[in-house]
Amino acid sequence: MISNKYMNIIRKLSALMLISALAACQSVIPKGGQNPETTAPVAKRTTIVSNDAERHRVALLLPITGPDGDVGQAIANATALALQDTNDKSLRMTTYDTAGGAKQAAERAIADGNRLIIGPLRGDNVVEVASISKPANVPIITFSNDIGVASHDIFLLGHLPTQSVDRILRFAQNRGAKRFATIAPANLYGQRSTSAFLRTVRDIGAVAVTSQSYNEGTNELDAAVKKIASSGQIDAILIAANGAEAVKIADALRANGVKNAKFLGTDLWNISTRMASTKSLYGAWFATVSDGVFNDYAAGYKARYGTTPLRLTSLGYDSVLLTVRIAQDWPIYSEFPVDRLIEQGGFIGVDGAFRFMPDGLSERALEVQEVQNGQYVTIEAAPSTFNQR
Repeated sequence: MISNKYMNIIRKLSALMLISALAACQSVIPKGGQNPETTAPVAKRTTIVSNDAERHRVALLLPITGPDGDVGQAIANATALALQDTNDKSLRMTTYDTAGGAKQAAERAIADGNRLIIGPLRGDNVVEVASISKPANVPIITFSNDIGVASHDIFLLGHLPTQSVDRILRFAQNRGAKRFATIAPANLYGQRSTSAFLRTVRDIGAVAVTSQSYNEGTNELDAAVKKIASSGQIDAILIAANGAEAVKIADALRANGVKNAKFLGTDLWNISTRMASTKSLYGAWFATVSDGVFNDYAAGYKARYGTTPLRLTSLGYDSVLLTVRIAQDWPIYSEFPVDRLIEQGGFIGVDGAFRFMPDGLSERALEVQEVQNGQYVTIEAAPSTFNQR
């Protein structure tokens, strides 16, 4: 049974998405998993809402089979749940399995007359899909956070590491930190987090004492940790790594004599429950989207599908809320009104306030959480409005 509290929250979210954008802007605004249950087997092309004579055609491109099939199916479940919760009748959403090739899935989607593509999951797949969608003037709202694929008609719904890095560094500076260091794996996420670290430290007039990277599965991590430990006074250290790696790094830093520096993290930390009980991380801060509404959404998801949703499934839910809102002023059979995606005020979803920029990047209102003896506690709420642009 879905709680009344959950349904009230969904009604509120739907109303905010469908009726209004955020209030006038004025204040500063500086997550492969499990095997979710499904109600029926999903073919390579699956209609979620049928009988589309007077409905907008929207394609959902996800890996429903293959190595990422569990993730893709979980996101598809979330989109179906959003359509049910909003009781929307304006969209015909069809799922196309990208496991057999993202480009082929896009070709089928365009041939079927879809005017908007939601997905795919990964940045490299976005490039393949865009080679088909761009000539057809069909925009993409992707779940990827790869800023390298964003453009005026490719919008990133995924959480961007650059924003959580900027948010947590500015927060730490406001709490007195002046000398910073960072450590990150030598992958794309780590590289972009490190670039954001250096940029923000420069912008706020702080000191970047050292920046270290390492290749996972090698002894480079030990060398990076020792370099930080021997770098003198450091007020705060950004650990731009996922939960398991962050635990390993924090333990190693403390073991090498780094006793007083505050540990900082990105929203990758929000998907790890192990970190909350890691003593070396007690007192650490990280910037993330709010969990308040997500927890209630997760209850509704579990009530329908019998399993706890992956954290990133909220992106699927929010993509439908966003599309339903825009569909109010989207004439049937016409091109998707891309300009509506870059409304100044933005939108509200399960993950809180967000908006798209003209270059396809997304901006989110992030809160700051602290690791406290087995739990994450919000110590600074997300801002309620965005800067003017």
